[in-house]
Parts: sequence; structure tokens; C-alpha cells
Amino acid sequence: MTALGRFSFWIKTAQVILLVIAVCFSLGATDSGARFNNLNHRMMCTCGCAQMLGECNHVGCPASGPMLHELSAAIDSGLSDQEILSSFAAKYGATVLAAPTTHGFDLVAWLAPFAVFAAALLGTILLVRRWSADRNRTASQVADPSIDALRQRIRRETDVSADGGA
Repeated sequence: MTALGRFSFWIKTAQVILLVIAVCFSLGATDSGARFNNLNHRMMCTCGCAQMLGECNHVGCPASGPMLHELSAAIDSGLSDQEILSSFAAKYGATVLAAPTTHGFDLVAWLAPFAVFAAALLGTILLVRRWSADRNRTASQVADPSIDALRQRIRRETDVSADGGA
């Protein structure tokens, strides 16, 4: 077998491997069961249990059964994931979505925790700097000889001992 023949063999082998990988990934992507599972974990149950729709474990839950059937019907009708989520949000309100959308005013829900953390961190840094500045200022006042002389004079004039007793 020549060098060109071996090279051609390895190219064809790599192509077959890539084709097999692509087929394996595409099978999982079109599986309606996986899509159903993905979508029901992106929505909340509306019964008030604060659980994901697919994990609501209330016996006889009045909301999860009909919602799951509606989700299955929407998947079977060929709607895209975004269309399904939008229709559920329109019917049940935005609280049915497990995570807020990333556009419009809902973007605040994503940014607010980081902004609060940054503000708290900045406030803590400023507070610690102020405390250390106060400590340094107090230490310099204690070491000032004129302050010590003034304290001694006050103690003599008020007849207060150095230990604080009368």
C-alpha cells in the first residue's frame, strides 16, 4: 500500500467516524421524550408547590397533569421550544417559566444579583477603610504629647486617679 493509499484510507475512516458521531447526536436531538423532559424542567407547576413541572410530586395535583398533557400535545403539533414556552407564559403568566427571559425588563432579574453583590462589596471595602482610618487617627491622638499633658492636667484638677476610680 502506497503512502497516498494509506492517507486516503485514514481520510475515509475519519469521515465515517464523523458521520457516526453526527448521527448519534442528531438522534438524541430529535427524540421527543428528551425534548419533553427538557421543556417540563424549564417550567414551574402552577399548583403553588414551587417545583418544576416535571417533578411535581403532589398526589392528585390539579395542575401538573393537564399541563403535561398540553405540553405533549404542543410537541406533537410541531411547535418550536420557544413557541411552546411563549404559549405557556401567555396562558399561565410569566411565573410558569423557571427562569426569566433575557430581554426587556426581565433582564433586571439576571443583572440585579450581581449589582447587589458589587454594591455590598464596595460598601464593605469603604467601611473597612473608614474603620482603619479611625483606628489610625485614634492611635495618633494617643501618642500626641500635648493630649497626654492635657489628660494629666484634667486628672489633677478633677482629682480623678489614672485607673478611673474616684
